[in-house]
Amino acid sequence: MDVSDLLSRAAHVSAALAVVLLLARLGRNAARRLRQPEVVGEVTVGLLVGPAVLALSDRALFDALLPAAVLDVLTFVGQTGLVLYLVGLAHKLRPGPGGPPRRALSALVAGAFVVPLATGLLLVGLIALTGDTAARGEVPLPAFCLMVAVTLSITAVPVLSRILGDRGLSESAEGRLALASAIVMDGLGWIMLTLAVGLGADDLSGLWEPAVALLAGGGCALLLRLGLRTAPARRLCRRLPRTTAVLLGGAALGTALLTEHLGMTAIVGAALVGLAIPGEDAAAADAGPAPWTEPVTAVSHTGRMLTPVFFVVTGVTVLIDAFSAASWTLIAGTLVLGCSGKLLGGYAGARLAGTGPAPARRIGVLMNTRGLTELIVIEAGHRAGILPAPMVLALVVMALATTAMTGPLLGLVDRAERRGSVPARSELPRSVATEGSTR
Repeated sequence: MDVSDLLSRAAHVSAALAVVLLLARLGRNAARRLRQPEVVGEVTVGLLVGPAVLALSDRALFDALLPAAVLDVLTFVGQTGLVLYLVGLAHKLRPGPGGPPRRALSALVAGAFVVPLATGLLLVGLIALTGDTAARGEVPLPAFCLMVAVTLSITAVPVLSRILGDRGLSESAEGRLALASAIVMDGLGWIMLTLAVGLGADDLSGLWEPAVALLAGGGCALLLRLGLRTAPARRLCRRLPRTTAVLLGGAALGTALLTEHLGMTAIVGAALVGLAIPGEDAAAADAGPAPWTEPVTAVSHTGRMLTPVFFVVTGVTVLIDAFSAASWTLIAGTLVLGCSGKLLGGYAGARLAGTGPAPARRIGVLMNTRGLTELIVIEAGHRAGILPAPMVLALVVMALATTAMTGPLLGLVDRAERRGSVPARSELPRSVATEGSTR
């Protein structure tokens, strides 16, 4: 490749990135106008732009606009954004001090996590009953069952925290309980996701490859954690947070590429790095606590800016063929089972924790928020070869629909409470209510 070809390709990639980021901004603006989380508009536009362009033109024009060489670069950029964003997300997967009582937290997790796992198995049964071989794929049944169950059990921590803040529920008892349980459930979900990827091997001997990859990624993460807990690392973090952010981003990309090269999805490597970064309380030493939040936030923010590229690539490489292969029965069944598992499970778990009917309804609705975390889990399952394209499409529709309905459903619960048709929030148990303030 000569210099002119290289410059031409660089210009083409830059133009494609500019268009993608512009479309993402338009999607965010549209979502705000519709009083929806920004991620709903961003993801919807990103996923549909590729299929829409192909539907309005022929394949030759589409390939000219997005040739394979440019798509390869965009794929790498999208994966990089996903890895960097996941560092911040995984870093938050730990309940903070002053959280809700363990009994209430355990009860809500039992309802909002175990029940959706069961509805995931029901979805696998529906696929088998309808004989939908396109959605089933050819992976071992245990891996497929576990992956589908995990995708239906996820609650998105970032989108949930944003919704709680927008509605003034961040410091309320039910808001704190919902967020803490979502953090615990997502942590459990990542563990089960790793197991599902390992089970995706054709035979037991194939489990060694992902096991070695997981050990290598875990070893890198452990070395990073030991290094970050040293006094020089804390001083660097305080004095040069941007340099620290670059180093953390490089460590995340290196670990992610290593785990992917060894047979495990890069997403797991990025999550291991995020979990390895010490929390503020863990960084206390003679030199004082290191402000890890600033560099981690910078890394995650950079990744968040690039995630629209991931959505566009997913739409082009996965969903174009999935639209013709996915059945309406699969999409409707995934949506119904996804909603019922979280709504009913969250409500039952909250009631088991001792909350009144109104807070339990609100918590059930909050647990139904999927958002970007769900899309990351779906991508991990697809890249591991466990989730076929039709299954990916059905789960993406479920993720967007459940996130979009959170706001309207919360509005219905609030209006019913104001009319006095349901018990007031005062029915929260004393052990939970004392942990938060009223809205």
